[in-house]
Amino acid sequence: MEEEKPKSSPGPSVIKAALPLTSHPYRDKPPPNQAPRRSRGDPPHPRSQVLLHVLFEHAVGYALLALKEVEEISLLLPQVEECVLSLGKFHNIVRLVAFCPFSSSQRALENANAVSEGIVHEDLRLLLETYLPSKKKKVLLGVGDPKIGAAIQEELGYNCQTGGVVAEILRGVRVHFHNLVKGLTDVSACKAQLGLGHSYSRAKVKFNVNRVDNMIIQSISLLDQLDKDINTFSMRVREWYGYHFPELVKIVNDNATYCRIAQFIGNRRELSEEKLEQLEELTMDGAKAKAILDASRSSMGMDISAIDLINIESFSSRVVSLSEYRQSLHTYLRSKMSQVAPSLSALIGEAVGARLIAHAGSLTNLAKYPASTVQILGAEKALFRALKTRGNTPKYGLIFHSTFIGRAAAKNKGRISRYLANKCSIASRIDCFSEIPTSVFGEKLREQVEERLSFYETGEIPRKNVDVMKEAMVQAEEAAAEIARKLEKQEKKRLKKEKKRLAALALASSGNSSSTPEECEETQEKPKKKKKQKAQEVPQENGMEDPPVCLPKPKKKRSFSKEELVSSDLEETAGCSTSLPKRKKSSPKVETPTDADPEEASSRSVPKKKRKFYSKEEPVSSGPEEAASSKTTKKKRKFQKTPQED
Repeated sequence: MEEEKPKSSPGPSVIKAALPLTSHPYRDKPPPNQAPRRSRGDPPHPRSQVLLHVLFEHAVGYALLALKEVEEISLLLPQVEECVLSLGKFHNIVRLVAFCPFSSSQRALENANAVSEGIVHEDLRLLLETYLPSKKKKVLLGVGDPKIGAAIQEELGYNCQTGGVVAEILRGVRVHFHNLVKGLTDVSACKAQLGLGHSYSRAKVKFNVNRVDNMIIQSISLLDQLDKDINTFSMRVREWYGYHFPELVKIVNDNATYCRIAQFIGNRRELSEEKLEQLEELTMDGAKAKAILDASRSSMGMDISAIDLINIESFSSRVVSLSEYRQSLHTYLRSKMSQVAPSLSALIGEAVGARLIAHAGSLTNLAKYPASTVQILGAEKALFRALKTRGNTPKYGLIFHSTFIGRAAAKNKGRISRYLANKCSIASRIDCFSEIPTSVFGEKLREQVEERLSFYETGEIPRKNVDVMKEAMVQAEEAAAEIARKLEKQEKKRLKKEKKRLAALALASSGNSSSTPEECEETQEKPKKKKKQKAQEVPQENGMEDPPVCLPKPKKKRSFSKEELVSSDLEETAGCSTSLPKRKKSSPKVETPTDADPEEASSRSVPKKKRKFYSKEEPVSSGPEEAASSKTTKKKRKFQKTPQED
């Protein structure tokens, strides 16, 4: 009966009872090279004290779990697989030690990227150092990914285990995780997994916008397809229009130019000397234009109907538009290659470099290839045919289209192709892994290939690669510094524009609220200007009567001008020409003392205040009162001038 119990119930207590009968072959005597068996009262064996912990990474956070009775579980793996399915039995085997949730989705994405790359994140380091025992030799940590296990063992010193029982335990934790952690439901866990999956895949797919090689692959493929289509269509135009004007084929060789001329001429009988200048513009050659005109007069072609000419002209216009688009696409490809792979394009050209990137699948794949693969890239059929027939393997693939192999002699084509493939591999790696792309290295590598070509022809020894790369490093640092300065200037300009835009938006949003105080400020500034103008006009009128008073002493001028300002204020108050806030602003000017005697200043200040008080209470006065007030001001003005003259 005791032997059947482990099969029916694989719980921990049953596993303990089943161990002496099923698991150990040496029941009666100890195995060789091992100590005798312990009795029930003996202290535990050191091996049984090793604790097995399991690290589980979830979208919500990290979980650290401890397993009960490590040796027994490791000996009965099929029973562990059965325990994973039921929650009650799984709780008897595994207990949750610690759970470290992520603070935000961005933090979860950082931890997911670190785990996938085999890097120990700060959160994971803090969890393991906090909750694992301090004696690292007595701890065995089970992880699912061997990369992160190797990183933990290297940095923290814990022994890590993957596969076997750990994989089954992690499968059970994944199934019952929402029951192990309090406050976590199955729905919230699924939502967190979905969100983290989207952000993780989006971050993996996302590249630098300026250095995306997918655009190069598509553009070079489209460029090759356009070349084939333009050749096919232009051949069709030549055959179609050749029935009407067969001599034009021998005169004009270029396909795009032939289509433009066929579209321009139309019916050859209508071609005259008036159109000769336009023909010269199309052909870029006066002799060819003259030959076309002469051939049209003595052509052996058949006559053509109007509807046929319309179809030929429409088709030739399509071919011309395709050739123009092909030129614009080529310029676009050159600009993208200068951004993505400047060194490779400077070394071997934009078209050949783009074909290498397209054939490899990406710039990263091309950088991973060895130079021997880059050399025969594009000649796979010839390579496998040569291997099958045991013939000569190809010397070059796509790099045959570069100018270096064409310039080399027949006996040196293999050597220069091998050397060029080596330099292409170096240039692609520099372009792929450099932060700031520059064409300095490509130009230096091109110089090396030129020197190697001259070495094959003349025997002149080229420079060493170490010296050339040192020069390239110095120039590359200067170029990178200059590019960094340009980027900083662009960033500053962008920030200034952004500040201006935000300020404009703030003004527009607070336009209704700030309109009233602005109007008040304008109304307050305008009367000040009027007062200054009046103050300038008054001394000019009085200066004719008393010229010696105003000129010799500047202090008297100041007092005179202030008195005039006071008198002008009084006249304005008497005439009710100004509003109340204007009188308030003129009040400090009235209270300021002049250069005259203090008694006079005190005698002046009292009636002025009274008048202002009356003006506030009764802003509108009658006619005779205004006349009386003006007379009194004139008398006082004369009375004040007499002591100053003395």
